[in-house]
Amino acid sequence: MKKAELRQRALSHRRQLSAEAVAQGSAALGRQLFGSFAVADWQWLHVFLPIERQHEPALWPIIQEIWRQQLPVRLAVPVVQTDGHTLRHFELTPDTELVPNRWGIPEPLNAAEVAPAALDAVLIPLLAFDEQGHRVGYGKGFYDRFLAQCRPDALRIGVSLEPPVLAIEDVWAGDVRLHACLTPERVWHFDK
Repeated sequence: MKKAELRQRALSHRRQLSAEAVAQGSAALGRQLFGSFAVADWQWLHVFLPIERQHEPALWPIIQEIWRQQLPVRLAVPVVQTDGHTLRHFELTPDTELVPNRWGIPEPLNAAEVAPAALDAVLIPLLAFDEQGHRVGYGKGFYDRFLAQCRPDALRIGVSLEPPVLAIEDVWAGDVRLHACLTPERVWHFDK
């Protein structure tokens, strides 16, 4: 299946999800992350804050568990820049003030900037992924450009409420593959 069709199907399916289904799936994603990765060994974990109206998986259960356990890992979140094409990244702490941007994504105010090269792992929002670790996002290329700035050994972990499709037909050389993808049922691992 091609990206455009997968994107359309995924968005349609997400609109039908109840808030309860998103919350339950999001909690299960957190259990998968902590059960499969040594989160406490990372210095920096990049997370995203959800577009709630798009029924994106919420990473708040993961964030709050890191803070509750007082794990040594520090958190970074993306901020879309005024050029509409790039991201900058800022530290997220329990005291960080958040304000919604024009898409309804919470963004930090007055937070310290974090360089992509500092990140040990990145949790990546997506609409669909395949069994080879290719992914479909919203189609703007934000994460492809951002991930190209990260260290080659930084883990690229997708986050999906749905299982993979067999294959995405129209992948291209600039697409950055995942190392793994969290779903509520299991973690999918891909060859690097």
